[in-house]
Amino acid sequence: MNRSLQRHLSLMLGAAILLSGMIAAVASFMLAYGEAKEFQDDMLRQIAVLAVKGAAEPAQPGKSDVALNDPESRILVVRLTGNPRPEWLPEHLSVGFHTLSAKGEELRVFVHDGSSGERAVVAQPTDARDEIAINSALRTLIPLLLLFPLLTWLIVRIIRREFTSVARISRSLDAQTANRPSPIDEEGLPNEIIPFVQAINRLLVRINQLMSQQQRFIADAAHELRSPLAALSMQAQNLRQANSLEVMHERVAPLQAGIERARQLTEQLLNLARTQADGSTESVVDVSALTRELIAQYLPAAEAKDIDLGLEEGNRYSLRASPESLRLILGNALENAIKYTPAGGEVTLRITADGGMAVIEVVDSGTGIPPAERDRVFDAFYRMPGATGTGSGLGLAIAREAATRLGGEINLKERPDGPGLIFSYRQRQPT
Repeated sequence: MNRSLQRHLSLMLGAAILLSGMIAAVASFMLAYGEAKEFQDDMLRQIAVLAVKGAAEPAQPGKSDVALNDPESRILVVRLTGNPRPEWLPEHLSVGFHTLSAKGEELRVFVHDGSSGERAVVAQPTDARDEIAINSALRTLIPLLLLFPLLTWLIVRIIRREFTSVARISRSLDAQTANRPSPIDEEGLPNEIIPFVQAINRLLVRINQLMSQQQRFIADAAHELRSPLAALSMQAQNLRQANSLEVMHERVAPLQAGIERARQLTEQLLNLARTQADGSTESVVDVSALTRELIAQYLPAAEAKDIDLGLEEGNRYSLRASPESLRLILGNALENAIKYTPAGGEVTLRITADGGMAVIEVVDSGTGIPPAERDRVFDAFYRMPGATGTGSGLGLAIAREAATRLGGEINLKERPDGPGLIFSYRQRQPT
């Protein structure tokens, strides 16, 4: 199931802020509550000091204290000098703060002795103290509680605004034409998205190159097919105009040759399309067995031209590859070597190794290929000037495409010990 990154970020950030805000609110409440308690204790202490200082006047019983059960009273001051001790107040009570119970109510009591022996007791109900402290602490929570919805709204707005660049990229891609996609503009994009956009742009460049190759291939294929089809149409018309059986037999031969050339061209086009589609599966290929099968397959063609076709096996190994693709690569090399090697020459299929690389070479004693043409001969439908034969110029293009799919490489080089060419296929051996 797909998830919304924007919604996920909003929820996660909102939850993080809410949790941290709650922790901050609890901490603020506890600190404010404690501060209020300390403030009330300080107030009781100051009142007690003032009460002791005021005790220098003659005490009048009942005039210097407030009744404990007075509903309006929040603080009770008792001067013990010259006044009767309340029932709730123990007789011997040390100086300082105490918590006592009186008439079912808890009191926070502070006892203070003056320098002249005067004693004052200041008391306050704990429920009143708690009410004041809680009210004070709750006031500190109001800004935080008001801040939560504001932060949530800001988070959603900020995330939505930052994701507008992603929406802009999608709109830019949707607006492009399928036949010629253009790179995405990186101006104004966040740094975190730029590598992703650059990867998309590199992919678009490869797609454009592939589409250009496909369009060029279709145009070249149409051009190459038009000539043999036109020749076949003309030869068929000539065949219909034959007025004797002997003339008919003479005109059937070029017609059959034209059909064979069209068949070979069509087969090579299908091979190239199949190779580019890369629909074959890889397996472990016994190279020695495959080369022997290829030697047996092309031996009749070599014998027809009196060509010495042989196999040199310096190493025996297997490759992880598609059997069809590997057969296509080596088959094209052998076919070209036999086709362009003069009668009485030699063609050798050689199996060697170079470090961790498997090397399969096809060595011939033909006319070779000039260095300036060795890269161009891999282009589809390209044939060297003055080339003989009825080739279509697709064999090496198909071989290189298949080699690229297998992770190997093809090289053409001169034969060092005489005239001819070495076709070399290299692929890393499996570990």
